[in-house]
Amino acid sequence: MTDIQYFWRHPLAEQVREEGREEGREEGRAEAKAETVLQILEWRGIPVSLSVRERVTACTELGRLEVWARRALQVADAAELFVGE
Repeated sequence: MTDIQYFWRHPLAEQVREEGREEGREEGRAEAKAETVLQILEWRGIPVSLSVRERVTACTELGRLEVWARRALQVADAAELFVGE
């Protein structure tokens, strides 16, 4: 039993847990940003096709999602989010 307790307190185990937490936070930020992109389009009354929705929600790159959020403020069609990519 002592070996198991020691493992969970070991610095390596703590590092792995912290990396997992950070990864989870990053995923959460990406999901929130993707939802923001879709909400902007919805608020503007722009229809979002299933393929656009899937592409936005599948994206995990915060920088790209930020670009799409800015574009969502200006585009006339949801597919225009991806112009030039």
